[in-house]
Amino acid sequence: MAATRFIVAGSFIDGSGAPVRRNVFLEVTDTIITGIGSATDLPRNGGAAIDDFSHCIILPPLVDCSLSLSRSPSVDSTVRLSSAEGDLAQKAIMVARHLRDCHAHGVLGVADSDGTDSVALSQAGMAEGGIIEIRSSGPLCPSEDFVKVAYSANIEDEEGPDPRLSYEDLCRILQEKGGRKAVVVANGRQQVAEALAAGCDAIEQGYDMGEDNLRKMAEKGVLWIPSVVRAKNGLDGASSGGSVCCRFSTRYVAPGKPLPGAEDFWKKTLANQLAQLRLAGKFGVKTAVGTGAGSVGILHGESLGEEVKLFLKAGYSLEEAIRCASENGARFFGMEKLGTLTVGRQATFLIARGTLQQLPRKLSYLEGIYVDGAPSNAYRKNPVKTG
Repeated sequence: MAATRFIVAGSFIDGSGAPVRRNVFLEVTDTIITGIGSATDLPRNGGAAIDDFSHCIILPPLVDCSLSLSRSPSVDSTVRLSSAEGDLAQKAIMVARHLRDCHAHGVLGVADSDGTDSVALSQAGMAEGGIIEIRSSGPLCPSEDFVKVAYSANIEDEEGPDPRLSYEDLCRILQEKGGRKAVVVANGRQQVAEALAAGCDAIEQGYDMGEDNLRKMAEKGVLWIPSVVRAKNGLDGASSGGSVCCRFSTRYVAPGKPLPGAEDFWKKTLANQLAQLRLAGKFGVKTAVGTGAGSVGILHGESLGEEVKLFLKAGYSLEEAIRCASENGARFFGMEKLGTLTVGRQATFLIARGTLQQLPRKLSYLEGIYVDGAPSNAYRKNPVKTG
């Protein structure tokens, strides 16, 4: 007979977008959630274990829909170059470190979009116990889980893809995607409109795409991964001409002289993207969180909390922002063990200490992580630092 455990929470966010529930218990049998109810109705008979987190918040595991596990986010160009030119063993170590960073911040699902070598990815995943669901795209992955197309440059890049894809090339690629989802990086009204016309399943970034494209995305059910933190990162580094790491308390600024006009550009870019995100919520565009971690200054794991803060700034409720950071990405990438916490689903969730107002910040210091109904052996609230 499978053992049953009860977990009590002061607040419960299920990831569906439904309002926060207070004083809730989860009944977990084996690895599955078998009941959810009011803590006042908690069964007291029998010898079932009770884990009391009445001072905490339970929420679903997070999903980063856009990152590169094999790229270093370091602001030091020599570090980035060294990691890019490293051999397979070095890349595996880098990937493993970034997976640990994701796990430490409750990111248990990732879409690696930089073509991380499948062997390095496999080795790192096995070393970390396979606790993170990974979906991959890129030329070094023989069996791509999804198709990623750079139709525009990343918003922070000065130069676009070389050579730039034609609209005909984009259509051909999307026609040959088979049963895989297609994510297209596109910025500007025309390129986003062309990506939608070509039949993409998701638009990543979508800076300055305009209201008409947002309406089309709502009509077609196309997912939007706005990656607002890229613009925030650009703004934070604009005053020095350097780049910054997205930490909520400390920013590391690379030395350099300010670039004329850079700060004004990034202020406008960030404001416009937040305005588009507000419209997306109004029009019913399905959105998901993707940070671009691995780009200069954007940290794995930690940057997801920064993106959630920006969703809140754009007017999303906490419940809606958590849905975008969990359920929407999990469903798009077919991560069956992740997403909304409901009866019958896998008992994998995060525990954050404190109040709901503290939650985005508390994602950087979780009270605990449960995987398949039990505390994660890989998570250490107070990790031992080694040299």
